[in-house]
Amino acid sequence: MNRSIAAACLAAALALAGCGGGSGDSGGGDKPIVGLITKTDTNPFFVKMKEGAQKAADAQGVELRTFAGKKDGDNESQVQAIENLIADGAKGFLITPADSKAIVPSIDKAKQAGLAVIALDTQLDPPDAADATYATDNFEAGTLIGQWAKAALGDQAASAKIAFLDLNADQVSVDVQRDQGFMTGFGIDVKDKTRIGDENDPRIVGHDVTDGAEDGGRTAMENLLQKDSGINLVYTINEPAASGAYQALKAAGKDKDVTIVSVDGGCPGVQAVKDGQIGATSQQYPLLMAQKGVEAIAAFAKSDTKPANPSGSDFTNTGVNLITDQAQDGVPSKDTAFGADNCWG
Repeated sequence: MNRSIAAACLAAALALAGCGGGSGDSGGGDKPIVGLITKTDTNPFFVKMKEGAQKAADAQGVELRTFAGKKDGDNESQVQAIENLIADGAKGFLITPADSKAIVPSIDKAKQAGLAVIALDTQLDPPDAADATYATDNFEAGTLIGQWAKAALGDQAASAKIAFLDLNADQVSVDVQRDQGFMTGFGIDVKDKTRIGDENDPRIVGHDVTDGAEDGGRTAMENLLQKDSGINLVYTINEPAASGAYQALKAAGKDKDVTIVSVDGGCPGVQAVKDGQIGATSQQYPLLMAQKGVEAIAAFAKSDTKPANPSGSDFTNTGVNLITDQAQDGVPSKDTAFGADNCWG
C-alpha cells in the first residue's frame, strides 16, 4: 500500500472512531464518559436538556455523548445507545426512557457492567430500576391543569366534552401520570391510576395518540372531532401536541370554543398561553434535570459512590409551576411573564 492510500485509510479510521459515541461526542480523551439518551432530538424539551447536560459536562470535566430515538417510543435506538456506552466504558448515563418497561433489561445490563443510571423526566417501571431519577412530578403537573380546567369551565365542567391527546399506546409512566393527574384534578374517577383508558366518565369523548409531536396532535384532534364535534376541553401530553390540536381546531372553526391545557413550559408554549391558544400549561425544568444528572454521574466517576434518590424516594422532584394568565381561585399559578423568564426552547 502506498503512503497516500495508507494516510487516507488512517484518516477514515480516525473519523469513524470519532463518530462512535453519538452526536454529542466531544473527543474528551481520558475524561470520564457520560451518556445522555433522549426520546428524540427534535422536541425542544430534549434539545434544551442536551444543552443543559453539555454545560454541566463542561463544568464537571467529563465527556458527554448523546443519543436519541428517531421518534417518541423508539425503544430499539435507546437499547443500541446503551450497548454503545457499555462498550465505550462510560461511567454512566442519563436517559428519558421511550418505553419505561421495555428498556429495563438493558438498564439492568448496564448496571451489572458498573454504569450508573439516572432517569430524567420519565420514571422507569419499576422506578428503582434506575439508581436515581430527576424529574417533574408528572402527576402533579397533570393535577394542576386539571384543577385549573375545572375552575375555568365553572358550571360547564359538569357537562364538559373532553378529548385526551396522549403520547402512545405503551402506557409509559410520564403519559399515564399526566393523563391520570389531569383526570384527578378535574374530578374524574380514574379507577386504576396506573393505567389509561379504564375510566367510564361520560365526559370523556375519547383518547388518541400523538407521539408527542405537532403533526400527531393535529391528526388526533381531527379524529376526535369526527367522533364528537362538541368537544370543548382538550388535554394534551405536551405543547407540540397542543400546537397541532390548536391547528386542527382552528381549521374546523372551533378554536374560540375549546380550551386546551398542556404540560411543558417551553418558550413557544408560554407564548401560546399568552396568545390564548393554550389556556394553561404546567412548566417543567429540563435544564435542572440534566444538570443534576450529570453532576451525580461526575461525582460517581470521582468517588465510585452510586447516585441515589434522597430518603429512598422514587425521584427527586425538579419542580413544576402552572402558567396561565387566567388565574383561578384555589389553584396556584404564575403568569406568562414568569413563564417567559423561566422557559426554555
